[in-house]
Amino acid sequence: MEDASLAEQLELLIEPVASQHGLELVAVETVGSSGNPIVRVFLDREGGIGLDVIAKASTWVSETLEAADPIDGKYTLEVSSPGIDRPLRKLEDYERFIGQTAVLKTRPIEGRSSFTGRIVGVAGETIEIDVDGDPVTIPVNVIKKAHLKGEVDFGTEDKE
Repeated sequence: MEDASLAEQLELLIEPVASQHGLELVAVETVGSSGNPIVRVFLDREGGIGLDVIAKASTWVSETLEAADPIDGKYTLEVSSPGIDRPLRKLEDYERFIGQTAVLKTRPIEGRSSFTGRIVGVAGETIEIDVDGDPVTIPVNVIKKAHLKGEVDFGTEDKE
């Protein structure tokens, strides 16, 4: 594990425990100074998660990290849902969110490196999205970062 980043090491520790609790580990981020890092753990499940699940998860994530002791010194732990701009990291994420709008940052593809469109499907190691009516096929290995584009409907009904 020495060659893996701290976030990757933490993912390896947390993922199996999250699975045991019926949750998906979406991502682990480490930010801040190496002397006092902030560890952010993002969990999800079909239908989303509420505060009660997050509170319980905070306890078992903390216990998991304390038992393995992968971080020298103090750190701050934050456990939350990924929110409406949920990261897309695995092929299964794209499959799960077919029909939703995603923002993808890629290595340059025909001079372009940013795509926003509706996820149409997954075929092998490629993602197909609809960008303004045009189908675009993007190989997974060129995607640097991707997330759902959060959409909030505040309702447009007239109130009388």
